[in-house]
Amino acid sequence: MKVIVLGAGIVGVTSAYQLAKAGHEVTVVDRQPGPALETSFANAGEVSFGYCSPWAAPGIPMKAMKWLFMKHAPLILRPKLDMAMLSWMARMLSNCTSERYAINKSRMLRLADYSRIALADLRAETGIAYDERMQGTLQLFRTQQQLEASAKDVKALAADGIPYEVLDRDGCIRFEPALKHVRDKIVGGLLTPKDETGDCFKFTNALAAKAEALGVRFAYGTTIKALDVEAGRVRGVITDRERMSAEAVVVALGSYSPLLLAPLGIRLPVYPVKGYSLTIPITDASRAPESTVMDETYKIAITRLGDRIRVGGMAEISGYTNDLGLARRSTLEYSVTDLFPGGDISKASFWSGLRPMTPDGTPVIGPTKVAGLFLNTGHGTLGWTMSTGSARLIGDLVGGGQPEIDVTDLAIGRYG
Repeated sequence: MKVIVLGAGIVGVTSAYQLAKAGHEVTVVDRQPGPALETSFANAGEVSFGYCSPWAAPGIPMKAMKWLFMKHAPLILRPKLDMAMLSWMARMLSNCTSERYAINKSRMLRLADYSRIALADLRAETGIAYDERMQGTLQLFRTQQQLEASAKDVKALAADGIPYEVLDRDGCIRFEPALKHVRDKIVGGLLTPKDETGDCFKFTNALAAKAEALGVRFAYGTTIKALDVEAGRVRGVITDRERMSAEAVVVALGSYSPLLLAPLGIRLPVYPVKGYSLTIPITDASRAPESTVMDETYKIAITRLGDRIRVGGMAEISGYTNDLGLARRSTLEYSVTDLFPGGDISKASFWSGLRPMTPDGTPVIGPTKVAGLFLNTGHGTLGWTMSTGSARLIGDLVGGGQPEIDVTDLAIGRYG
Protein backbone atom coordinates (compact mmCIF):
# COMPACT_ATOMS: atom_id res chain seq x y z
CA MET A 1 0.00 0.00 0.00
CA LYS A 2 0.88 3.67 -0.19
CA VAL A 3 1.37 4.74 3.42
CA ILE A 4 2.11 8.19 4.81
CA VAL A 5 3.73 8.50 8.22
CA LEU A 6 3.30 11.88 9.88
CA GLY A 7 6.30 12.76 12.05
CA ALA A 8 10.02 12.04 11.74
CA GLY A 9 10.83 11.55 15.40
CA ILE A 10 11.90 8.19 16.81
CA VAL A 11 8.34 6.80 16.67
CA GLY A 12 7.68 7.96 13.11
CA VAL A 13 11.02 6.78 11.71
CA THR A 14 10.84 3.34 13.32
CA SER A 15 7.27 3.01 11.99
CA ALA A 16 8.36 4.00 8.48
CA TYR A 17 11.24 1.52 8.53
CA GLN A 18 9.00 -1.31 9.66
CA LEU A 19 6.34 -0.51 7.05
CA ALA A 20 8.94 -0.32 4.29
CA LYS A 21 10.33 -3.69 5.35
CA ALA A 22 6.83 -5.10 4.95
CA GLY A 23 6.82 -3.92 1.34
CA HIS A 24 4.73 -0.77 1.56
CA GLU A 25 5.47 2.44 -0.36
CA VAL A 26 6.17 4.88 2.48
CA THR A 27 6.45 8.66 2.70
CA VAL A 28 7.36 10.46 5.95
CA VAL A 29 6.24 14.08 6.38
CA ASP A 30 7.77 16.45 8.93
CA ARG A 31 8.00 20.22 9.29
CA GLN A 32 11.63 20.06 10.45
CA PRO A 33 14.62 19.92 8.02
CA GLY A 34 15.66 16.47 9.26
CA PRO A 35 14.76 13.58 11.59
CA ALA A 36 14.60 13.71 15.39
CA LEU A 37 14.81 17.49 15.76
CA GLU A 38 12.07 17.92 18.35
CA THR A 39 11.27 15.65 21.33
CA SER A 40 13.67 12.93 20.13
CA PHE A 41 16.63 15.32 19.89
CA ALA A 42 18.14 15.40 23.40
CA ASN A 43 15.99 13.19 25.63
CA ALA A 44 17.35 11.51 28.75
CA GLY A 45 18.94 8.66 26.80
CA GLU A 46 17.24 5.91 28.83
CA VAL A 47 15.86 2.82 27.14
CA SER A 48 13.86 1.74 30.17
CA PHE A 49 12.38 -1.70 29.64
CA GLY A 50 12.13 -2.31 33.38
CA TYR A 51 12.14 1.21 34.78
CA CYS A 52 8.89 2.35 33.23
CA SER A 53 5.99 3.52 35.34
CA PRO A 54 2.92 5.70 34.91
CA TRP A 55 3.24 9.21 36.27
CA ALA A 56 -0.26 8.66 37.63
CA ALA A 57 0.36 6.68 40.81
CA PRO A 58 -1.02 6.38 44.34
CA GLY A 59 0.16 9.27 46.48
CA ILE A 60 1.06 11.49 43.51
CA PRO A 61 -1.61 14.14 44.25
CA MET A 62 -0.16 14.71 47.74
CA LYS A 63 3.43 14.59 46.44
CA ALA A 64 2.52 17.04 43.69
CA MET A 65 1.31 19.56 46.27
CA LYS A 66 4.68 19.33 48.04
CA TRP A 67 6.66 19.46 44.78
CA LEU A 68 5.02 22.73 43.80
CA PHE A 69 6.76 24.43 46.72
CA MET A 70 10.18 22.79 46.32
CA LYS A 71 13.10 24.83 45.01
CA HIS A 72 14.20 21.95 42.77
CA ALA A 73 10.78 20.57 41.95
CA PRO A 74 10.27 17.59 39.61
CA LEU A 75 6.82 18.97 38.73
CA ILE A 76 6.05 22.48 37.53
CA LEU A 77 2.44 23.48 36.91
CA ARG A 78 1.50 26.64 35.04
CA PRO A 79 -2.32 26.46 34.96
CA LYS A 80 -4.26 28.31 32.29
CA LEU A 81 -7.78 28.45 30.89
CA ASP A 82 -7.19 25.50 28.60
CA MET A 83 -9.93 22.84 28.56
CA ALA A 84 -7.54 20.27 27.08
CA MET A 85 -5.14 20.79 29.99
CA LEU A 86 -7.87 20.68 32.64
CA SER A 87 -9.49 17.57 31.12
CA TRP A 88 -6.14 15.80 30.87
CA MET A 89 -5.25 16.61 34.48
CA ALA A 90 -8.63 15.37 35.72
CA ARG A 91 -8.20 12.10 33.82
CA MET A 92 -4.68 11.70 35.17
CA LEU A 93 -5.87 12.18 38.75
CA SER A 94 -8.51 9.49 38.19
CA ASN A 95 -5.68 7.08 37.37
CA CYS A 96 -3.87 7.73 40.67
CA THR A 97 -5.29 4.64 42.39
CA SER A 98 -3.56 1.37 43.26
CA GLU A 99 -5.86 -0.57 40.94
CA ARG A 100 -5.33 1.72 37.93
CA TYR A 101 -1.59 1.94 38.60
CA ALA A 102 -1.23 -1.86 38.52
CA ILE A 103 -3.19 -2.11 35.25
CA ASN A 104 -1.36 0.74 33.56
CA LYS A 105 2.11 -0.37 34.67
CA SER A 106 1.50 -3.94 33.53
CA ARG A 107 0.39 -2.64 30.13
CA MET A 108 3.50 -0.46 29.85
CA LEU A 109 5.82 -3.29 30.89
CA ARG A 110 4.28 -5.59 28.26
CA LEU A 111 4.97 -3.11 25.48
CA ALA A 112 8.40 -2.17 26.85
CA ASP A 113 9.54 -5.79 27.04
CA TYR A 114 8.30 -6.39 23.50
CA SER A 115 10.32 -3.35 22.44
CA ARG A 116 13.41 -4.80 24.14
CA ILE A 117 13.23 -7.77 21.80
CA ALA A 118 12.43 -5.59 18.79
CA LEU A 119 15.36 -3.25 19.45
CA ALA A 120 17.79 -6.15 19.83
CA ASP A 121 16.57 -7.59 16.52
CA LEU A 122 16.84 -4.23 14.78
CA ARG A 123 20.33 -3.62 16.12
CA ALA A 124 21.48 -7.04 14.88
CA GLU A 125 19.80 -6.49 11.52
CA THR A 126 21.16 -3.00 10.82
CA GLY A 127 24.39 -2.74 12.82
CA ILE A 128 23.44 0.79 13.88
CA ALA A 129 25.74 2.37 16.49
CA TYR A 130 24.34 5.06 18.79
CA ASP A 131 26.55 5.18 21.92
CA GLU A 132 24.56 2.22 23.19
CA ARG A 133 25.18 0.45 26.51
CA MET A 134 23.36 -2.54 28.01
CA GLN A 135 24.15 -2.07 31.68
CA GLY A 136 20.79 -1.36 33.31
CA THR A 137 19.11 1.47 35.22
CA LEU A 138 19.68 2.22 38.90
CA GLN A 139 16.75 3.97 40.55
CA LEU A 140 18.55 5.72 43.40
CA PHE A 141 16.90 6.36 46.75
CA ARG A 142 18.14 9.08 49.08
CA THR A 143 15.69 8.19 51.90
CA GLN A 144 14.45 5.02 53.58
CA GLN A 145 10.90 6.09 52.77
CA GLN A 146 11.68 6.05 49.04
CA LEU A 147 13.24 2.61 49.34
CA GLU A 148 10.18 1.23 51.13
CA ALA A 149 7.80 2.88 48.63
CA SER A 150 9.51 0.99 45.78
CA ALA A 151 7.71 -2.17 46.95
CA LYS A 152 4.80 -1.47 44.59
CA ASP A 153 7.19 -1.34 41.62
CA VAL A 154 8.95 -4.50 42.74
CA LYS A 155 5.58 -6.25 42.91
CA ALA A 156 4.70 -5.18 39.36
CA LEU A 157 8.11 -6.19 38.00
CA ALA A 158 7.85 -9.61 39.65
CA ALA A 159 4.31 -10.14 38.33
CA ASP A 160 5.45 -9.48 34.77
CA GLY A 161 8.66 -11.49 35.01
CA ILE A 162 10.95 -8.44 34.61
CA PRO A 163 14.39 -8.94 36.24
CA TYR A 164 15.21 -6.61 39.12
CA GLU A 165 17.42 -6.37 42.19
CA VAL A 166 16.95 -4.31 45.35
CA LEU A 167 20.34 -2.93 46.42
CA ASP A 168 21.69 -1.48 49.63
CA ARG A 169 24.15 1.42 49.66
CA ASP A 170 27.17 -0.79 48.97
CA GLY A 171 25.31 -2.57 46.18
CA CYS A 172 24.59 0.77 44.49
CA ILE A 173 28.29 1.67 44.66
CA ARG A 174 29.30 -1.69 43.20
CA PHE A 175 26.99 -1.00 40.26
CA GLU A 176 27.99 2.67 39.91
CA PRO A 177 31.49 3.10 41.41
CA ALA A 178 31.46 6.92 41.09
CA LEU A 179 28.77 7.03 43.79
CA LYS A 180 31.46 6.18 46.38
CA HIS A 181 32.15 9.92 46.55
CA VAL A 182 28.61 10.57 47.87
CA ARG A 183 27.86 7.33 49.73
CA ASP A 184 26.35 9.16 52.70
CA LYS A 185 23.66 10.72 50.45
CA ILE A 186 22.11 7.40 49.39
CA VAL A 187 20.38 4.54 51.22
CA GLY A 188 19.76 2.07 48.40
CA GLY A 189 18.35 1.50 44.95
CA LEU A 190 16.31 -0.61 42.57
CA LEU A 191 18.28 -2.07 39.67
CA THR A 192 16.61 -3.14 36.42
CA PRO A 193 19.54 -4.87 34.67
CA LYS A 194 17.90 -5.34 31.26
CA ASP A 195 17.58 -1.58 30.69
CA GLU A 196 19.81 0.10 28.12
CA THR A 197 21.03 3.56 27.20
CA GLY A 198 21.74 5.29 23.92
CA ASP A 199 21.58 8.48 21.89
CA CYS A 200 18.08 8.66 20.40
CA PHE A 201 19.08 11.37 17.91
CA LYS A 202 21.96 9.29 16.53
CA PHE A 203 19.79 6.19 16.32
CA THR A 204 16.91 7.94 14.56
CA ASN A 205 19.16 9.54 11.97
CA ALA A 206 20.96 6.27 11.26
CA LEU A 207 17.66 4.40 10.91
CA ALA A 208 16.24 7.12 8.65
CA ALA A 209 19.19 6.51 6.31
CA LYS A 210 18.43 2.76 6.36
CA ALA A 211 14.78 3.52 5.64
CA GLU A 212 15.73 5.68 2.66
CA ALA A 213 17.77 2.78 1.33
CA LEU A 214 14.57 0.71 1.48
CA GLY A 215 12.79 3.34 -0.63
CA VAL A 216 11.19 5.52 2.03
CA ARG A 217 10.73 9.11 0.89
CA PHE A 218 11.22 11.85 3.49
CA ALA A 219 9.36 15.11 2.86
CA TYR A 220 11.16 17.43 5.27
CA GLY A 221 10.33 21.12 5.71
CA THR A 222 6.69 20.33 4.97
CA THR A 223 3.84 21.60 7.14
CA ILE A 224 0.84 19.32 7.57
CA LYS A 225 -2.40 21.27 7.15
CA ALA A 226 -5.09 18.58 7.44
CA LEU A 227 -6.00 14.98 6.88
CA ASP A 228 -7.89 14.32 3.66
CA VAL A 229 -10.92 12.20 4.58
CA GLU A 230 -13.81 11.23 2.33
CA ALA A 231 -16.78 8.97 3.09
CA GLY A 232 -15.26 7.80 6.35
CA ARG A 233 -11.91 6.79 4.84
CA VAL A 234 -8.58 8.59 4.82
CA ARG A 235 -7.47 9.51 1.30
CA GLY A 236 -4.23 11.27 2.11
CA VAL A 237 -2.74 14.40 3.64
CA ILE A 238 -2.95 18.08 2.71
CA THR A 239 0.31 19.99 3.23
CA ASP A 240 1.54 23.49 2.50
CA ARG A 241 3.20 22.11 -0.64
CA GLU A 242 0.84 19.53 -2.10
CA ARG A 243 -1.92 17.04 -1.53
CA MET A 244 -0.44 13.59 -0.93
CA SER A 245 -2.61 10.56 -1.59
CA ALA A 246 -2.38 7.36 0.44
CA GLU A 247 -4.31 4.23 1.36
CA ALA A 248 -3.20 4.47 4.99
CA VAL A 249 -1.89 7.25 7.23
CA VAL A 250 -0.03 6.79 10.52
CA VAL A 251 -0.14 9.76 12.90
CA ALA A 252 3.09 9.89 14.92
CA LEU A 253 3.16 13.61 15.71
CA GLY A 254 3.62 13.33 19.45
CA SER A 255 2.03 16.22 21.34
CA TYR A 256 0.64 17.71 18.13
CA SER A 257 -1.40 14.62 17.22
CA PRO A 258 -4.61 15.78 18.98
CA LEU A 259 -4.60 19.10 17.10
CA LEU A 260 -4.62 17.32 13.74
CA LEU A 261 -7.28 14.80 14.77
CA ALA A 262 -9.75 17.17 16.47
CA PRO A 263 -11.44 18.37 13.23
CA LEU A 264 -12.36 14.72 12.55
CA GLY A 265 -14.09 14.41 15.92
CA ILE A 266 -11.32 12.19 17.30
CA ARG A 267 -10.64 13.23 20.89
CA LEU A 268 -7.16 12.04 21.71
CA PRO A 269 -6.23 12.73 25.38
CA VAL A 270 -2.58 13.51 24.74
CA TYR A 271 -1.10 16.66 26.26
CA PRO A 272 2.42 18.12 26.14
CA VAL A 273 4.47 17.76 29.31
CA LYS A 274 7.74 19.59 28.89
CA GLY A 275 11.02 18.02 29.91
CA TYR A 276 14.51 19.48 30.06
CA SER A 277 18.03 18.16 29.59
CA LEU A 278 21.69 19.07 29.85
CA THR A 279 24.41 17.44 27.78
CA ILE A 280 27.79 17.65 29.52
CA PRO A 281 31.20 16.54 28.20
CA ILE A 282 32.94 14.03 30.50
CA THR A 283 36.17 15.43 31.93
CA ASP A 284 36.83 12.65 34.48
CA ALA A 285 35.43 9.21 33.63
CA SER A 286 35.99 7.95 37.17
CA ARG A 287 33.42 10.46 38.42
CA ALA A 288 30.81 9.77 35.73
CA PRO A 289 28.00 7.18 35.73
CA GLU A 290 28.51 3.92 33.84
CA SER A 291 24.87 3.67 32.76
CA THR A 292 21.72 5.47 33.98
CA VAL A 293 21.15 6.66 37.53
CA MET A 294 17.62 7.84 38.22
CA ASP A 295 17.61 10.36 41.07
CA GLU A 296 14.27 9.47 42.64
CA THR A 297 14.09 12.63 44.75
CA TYR A 298 14.13 14.97 41.76
CA LYS A 299 12.96 12.49 39.08
CA ILE A 300 16.08 13.22 37.04
CA ALA A 301 17.98 10.68 34.94
CA ILE A 302 21.76 10.93 34.66
CA THR A 303 22.97 8.86 31.71
CA ARG A 304 26.31 8.00 30.13
CA LEU A 305 26.29 8.57 26.36
CA GLY A 306 29.78 7.87 25.03
CA ASP A 307 31.98 10.78 26.07
CA ARG A 308 29.02 12.80 27.38
CA ILE A 309 26.56 12.78 30.24
CA ARG A 310 22.89 13.48 29.52
CA VAL A 311 20.91 14.83 32.46
CA GLY A 312 17.19 14.83 31.79
CA GLY A 313 13.93 15.14 33.65
CA MET A 314 11.19 17.24 35.21
CA ALA A 315 7.60 17.58 34.14
CA GLU A 316 6.33 21.04 33.32
CA ILE A 317 2.66 21.34 32.45
CA SER A 318 2.44 24.66 30.64
CA GLY A 319 0.89 23.95 27.24
CA TYR A 320 2.66 24.19 23.91
CA THR A 321 5.48 26.42 25.11
CA ASN A 322 9.07 25.40 24.56
CA ASP A 323 11.03 28.19 26.22
CA LEU A 324 14.12 27.43 28.31
CA GLY A 325 13.66 28.40 31.95
CA LEU A 326 16.91 29.05 33.83
CA ALA A 327 15.38 27.71 37.05
CA ARG A 328 14.95 24.34 35.34
CA ARG A 329 18.60 24.34 34.35
CA SER A 330 19.50 24.99 37.96
CA THR A 331 17.61 21.85 39.04
CA LEU A 332 19.40 19.65 36.50
CA GLU A 333 22.76 21.09 37.53
CA TYR A 334 21.99 20.54 41.21
CA SER A 335 21.09 16.86 40.79
CA VAL A 336 24.10 15.92 38.66
CA THR A 337 26.66 17.84 40.70
CA ASP A 338 25.22 16.55 43.98
CA LEU A 339 25.57 12.90 42.92
CA PHE A 340 28.52 13.17 40.53
CA PRO A 341 30.64 16.13 41.67
CA GLY A 342 33.70 17.21 39.74
CA GLY A 343 32.29 17.66 36.23
CA ASP A 344 32.45 20.87 34.19
CA ILE A 345 28.84 22.00 33.81
CA SER A 346 29.94 25.33 32.29
CA LYS A 347 30.26 23.49 28.95
CA ALA A 348 26.78 21.96 29.10
CA SER A 349 24.18 22.50 26.38
CA PHE A 350 20.60 23.11 27.58
CA TRP A 351 17.47 21.81 25.80
CA SER A 352 13.75 21.25 26.25
CA GLY A 353 11.16 19.13 24.49
CA LEU A 354 7.43 18.42 24.68
CA ARG A 355 6.61 14.88 25.76
CA PRO A 356 3.24 13.59 24.49
CA MET A 357 1.61 12.24 27.65
CA THR A 358 -1.59 10.26 28.06
CA PRO A 359 -3.45 10.35 31.39
CA ASP A 360 -2.68 6.67 32.08
CA GLY A 361 0.92 6.73 30.81
CA THR A 362 0.37 4.24 27.98
CA PRO A 363 0.70 5.23 24.31
CA VAL A 364 -2.19 5.05 21.87
CA ILE A 365 -1.47 2.53 19.12
CA GLY A 366 -3.98 1.26 16.59
CA PRO A 367 -6.80 2.15 14.20
CA THR A 368 -9.32 4.95 14.54
CA LYS A 369 -12.95 5.32 13.49
CA VAL A 370 -11.66 6.62 10.15
CA ALA A 371 -10.78 3.69 7.90
CA GLY A 372 -7.08 3.61 7.03
CA LEU A 373 -6.10 6.10 9.76
CA PHE A 374 -3.82 4.75 12.49
CA LEU A 375 -2.27 6.24 15.62
CA ASN A 376 1.19 5.68 17.08
CA THR A 377 1.53 8.44 19.62
CA GLY A 378 1.29 9.43 23.28
CA HIS A 379 4.45 7.65 24.47
CA GLY A 380 5.27 10.33 27.05
CA THR A 381 8.73 9.89 28.53
CA LEU A 382 9.09 6.44 26.93
CA GLY A 383 9.09 7.12 23.19
CA TRP A 384 12.71 5.96 22.86
CA THR A 385 11.98 2.89 25.01
CA MET A 386 8.79 1.78 23.26
CA SER A 387 9.45 2.93 19.69
CA THR A 388 10.68 -0.30 18.12
CA GLY A 389 7.93 -2.43 19.60
CA SER A 390 5.27 0.16 18.71
CA ALA A 391 6.58 0.20 15.14
CA ARG A 392 6.26 -3.56 14.84
CA LEU A 393 2.67 -3.36 16.07
CA ILE A 394 1.84 -0.62 13.56
CA GLY A 395 3.44 -2.65 10.77
CA ASP A 396 1.16 -5.58 11.64
CA LEU A 397 -1.98 -3.48 12.09
CA VAL A 398 -1.60 -1.44 8.89
CA GLY A 399 -0.92 -4.60 6.89
CA GLY A 400 -3.87 -6.44 8.40
CA GLY A 401 -1.70 -8.94 10.25
CA GLN A 402 -1.99 -10.32 13.77
CA PRO A 403 0.25 -8.49 16.28
CA GLU A 404 2.51 -10.67 18.45
CA ILE A 405 1.23 -9.14 21.71
CA ASP A 406 -2.20 -8.00 22.87
CA VAL A 407 -2.99 -4.51 21.53
CA THR A 408 -6.66 -4.22 22.41
CA ASP A 409 -5.94 -2.06 25.48
CA LEU A 410 -3.50 0.17 23.60
CA ALA A 411 -6.07 1.52 21.13
CA ILE A 412 -7.93 4.83 21.49
CA GLY A 413 -11.08 2.87 22.30
CA ARG A 414 -9.93 2.51 25.92
CA TYR A 415 -10.93 6.14 26.41
CA GLY A 416 -14.52 5.48 25.35
